[in-house]
Amino acid sequence: MIILVINSGSSSLKFQLLNMDDESVMAQGQVEKIGLPEGIFTIKAGGLKNKTNLEIPNHEVAVELVLKGLVETPEVGLKSLDAIDAVGHRIVQGGDTFSKAALIDDTVHEQIAEYGTMAPLHNPAHLKGIDACAKVMPGKPQVAVFDTAFHQSMSPVAYTYGLPKQYAEKYKIRRYGAHGTSHKYVSHRVAELMGKPIEELKIITCHLGNGSSIAAIQNGKVVDTSMGFTPHEGLLMGTRCGDIDATAVLYLMKHENFDADQMDHILNKESGLAGVSGVSSDFRDIDEAIAHGDHNAELARKMFIYRVKKYIGSYVAVMNGVDAIVFTAGIGENGPDVREEICADMDYLGIAIDAEVNNVRGKEVNVSAAGARVQTWVVPTNEELAIAEETVEAAFGKQN
Repeated sequence: MIILVINSGSSSLKFQLLNMDDESVMAQGQVEKIGLPEGIFTIKAGGLKNKTNLEIPNHEVAVELVLKGLVETPEVGLKSLDAIDAVGHRIVQGGDTFSKAALIDDTVHEQIAEYGTMAPLHNPAHLKGIDACAKVMPGKPQVAVFDTAFHQSMSPVAYTYGLPKQYAEKYKIRRYGAHGTSHKYVSHRVAELMGKPIEELKIITCHLGNGSSIAAIQNGKVVDTSMGFTPHEGLLMGTRCGDIDATAVLYLMKHENFDADQMDHILNKESGLAGVSGVSSDFRDIDEAIAHGDHNAELARKMFIYRVKKYIGSYVAVMNGVDAIVFTAGIGENGPDVREEICADMDYLGIAIDAEVNNVRGKEVNVSAAGARVQTWVVPTNEELAIAEETVEAAFGKQN
């Protein structure tokens, strides 16, 4: 069974074609600068990488370009579009409606659009990808896989904010979380690696990248997660400030005469590691600045590590223990020094890592120190595979 996975952004589109018989990647790539004078189309397959610059006026053209590239690139091994069984779309916000992936029909389409008010940079772009696929491949099953779905197991105690009930209910303001596909994949994968049923484990998953979130997963269900109503809450991130006193935001708006859009831009695009360091949102740039004596960069790095450590500690308390800590995503998978600093001085919880074993990037490995009661793992995330698996189940009623 062949599944095409689409992750559509406002001016970009990432794709991956998977053969689910052996879970192999047949092709992958992206379309960039959609709607701009000169777009970029990149496709990788069988060791080949082709990059083309051309005008890509809209998402429909982008999808047509992807499908044509998949068929006309011999290394892909796709004889015709008929060989594609279904298309899975990553959707950021599914609100409290979707607890699992859904076969897209008119009703699901409308609900994705409705939740666009909570994810204005994401859901409308996802719909463009869905509509483009429907036009280019009419009748082909399409499935929406929601970032928020995995977190729907949280209790009202965890997801409810302390707001007047009438406003919270009217505007559906609550904790939704994000990165759910990643948290689900790595938690299930680490259970496999540990040789234990996920229903018997307490796991804390740390998805650390430009966008970062942590989830407490008990018996396979999310108990709590750091991102909230939007992906802004929680950890210090690349350009997002994370947790902040709401009154500080109001104070800034009042004294700087910022309107809501200006404040939103500052909180989401100018804050976080970039805002504190004044250098960059990229950990590599921050580490380079620290090496040259930049104290603001050093502060940003320490703040990131401190907040991750604080969330881990709070989730251990909430679950009354933990069996495994999992690091994933760009920083989590490729930052051995960051992992070591996060886990330092947590031996009282049974968390300790082996510095030598931990000196690894992008590989599945148990980095726990000998005798540690809690296993600490590095597990590269594979959101595309997870989306493809959920697509198979939603479209054809069976697990791969």
